Amino acid sequence: MRYGFAIDQRTCIGCHACTVACKTEHDIPVGQFRTWVKYVDRGTYPTSTRDFAVMRCNHCTDAPCVKICPTNALFTREDGIVDFDGDSCIGCKSCQQACPYDAIYIDENTHTAAKCNFCAHRVDAGLEPACVVVCPTHSIWVGDLDDPESGITKLLNENHSMVRAPEQQTGPNVFYLGADRAVLEPTVAPADNGYIYSTPDAHRAEVAADLPKPQREEAHTTLNTPHPRPWGWRVTTYLWTKSVGAGAMMLAVVAHLLGIRLGGLGDVVAPVLGLAGVAITGALLVWDLKRPERFPYIFLRPNPRSWLFWGSVVLAVAAVLFAVWVGLTILDAVGVSGVGTARTWLALPTFVAAAMTAGYTGFLFGQAEGRDLWQSPLLFWHLLVQAFAAGGGVLVVAANEFALDADARTLLVRVFVLATLGHVLMVLLEHYGRHPTVNAATAAHMVVRGRYARLFWLGVAAAVVAVVLGLVGWSGALVVPLLGGLVAQFALLAYESVFVRAGQDVPLS
Repeated sequence: MRYGFAIDQRTCIGCHACTVACKTEHDIPVGQFRTWVKYVDRGTYPTSTRDFAVMRCNHCTDAPCVKICPTNALFTREDGIVDFDGDSCIGCKSCQQACPYDAIYIDENTHTAAKCNFCAHRVDAGLEPACVVVCPTHSIWVGDLDDPESGITKLLNENHSMVRAPEQQTGPNVFYLGADRAVLEPTVAPADNGYIYSTPDAHRAEVAADLPKPQREEAHTTLNTPHPRPWGWRVTTYLWTKSVGAGAMMLAVVAHLLGIRLGGLGDVVAPVLGLAGVAITGALLVWDLKRPERFPYIFLRPNPRSWLFWGSVVLAVAAVLFAVWVGLTILDAVGVSGVGTARTWLALPTFVAAAMTAGYTGFLFGQAEGRDLWQSPLLFWHLLVQAFAAGGGVLVVAANEFALDADARTLLVRVFVLATLGHVLMVLLEHYGRHPTVNAATAAHMVVRGRYARLFWLGVAAAVVAVVLGLVGWSGALVVPLLGGLVAQFALLAYESVFVRAGQDVPLS
């Protein structure tokens, strides 16, 4: 069994009865919606036209929100309905990033994720969803898509239908009959300066100027719902804090395995930076939750398919290994023998933990299927490069307080320079390379030529300056590269800010 919707836009009159029935049935707060009607207008009166589309959760066969949810708060029932358990939700908002349809919101009353759940309680009682019952033109059909004799299957077999965002390959189970392309593809019809009944939310209005302008049709959205960015400065900052800590620790491990003595810089400063980076990262992540008191649910109700769960595990393991690294330094200081051997045995797992701390976000962002800019296959490797640049830059700064041998100074400076240069090259490759979807290309345009271009190029220029300053100390001098290490931190923060925001700016509904 696989329940689904068919929405016949040929008969829909845009009356909003489905929206009202849904809000009443589920006691949805004012300004939030599980189902809503989008308007798209063309032309100038008296030759203007208006098209409608009923928007909602698509109850995907391969639902990305279910995979990314760290606590199994979102799940697929045996009948194909994608439902949610508000009692398990921690409000991490990752499901909003995973949904390619803008169907999920954080309920203002419960501070947990919510969306259309096919009125599962009514279906279980043998009733149709509330929206179906009230539709005056029978424009909303429901039924078992796997049953060849069901009304919805016959309707779809006899008529041409479309789905939203087919390129995402989520297997959406909401089908549209007679819907206009401009209503289903968000970038085709940017938000107007003013909706017919209201004002667009500031985010949609700002982004509209950066959306591609179709030459064939002057379509514009005249009614829609607000969809602000789920993730903000805390996520941007957490990307940097864990890069600093993980990068410093990876560099300390590399030096140890190469037999290069960093002394207290590698034995104390690097692992302390690692611990601080992990601690601040964890604090930022918990702070960003809408239900932070439920954070333990990540470990108590884990979803092993979610990289938000595995990221939490990685951070916990890394914290333990970094603490052990500091512990070995203490044991060495009090004269315990065998510390060097123990550190060598610990080096590889510590390096892996640090690398995963830096890079797991690449896999997490990869599960955010609604954000095509974040789907780059280079992202994991780019995060590792960024970590060496961030952590290496901080160690170069701190190294000025230590009496290091020439080979140690040379290692620090060269790793920092090469990593920062690698960051610049990968940034340009990611944003000027070929983009497989309109969503990704639109976000990249915002980065390099649109609303984020100034900050983006300022960050690139800062990284180049950091490389030049680092090159001055290529043979081991640390005074000038110290400035490069500081400048690099700004460059990385600027890029993370742009990357996180631009990825969320392309409208999905």
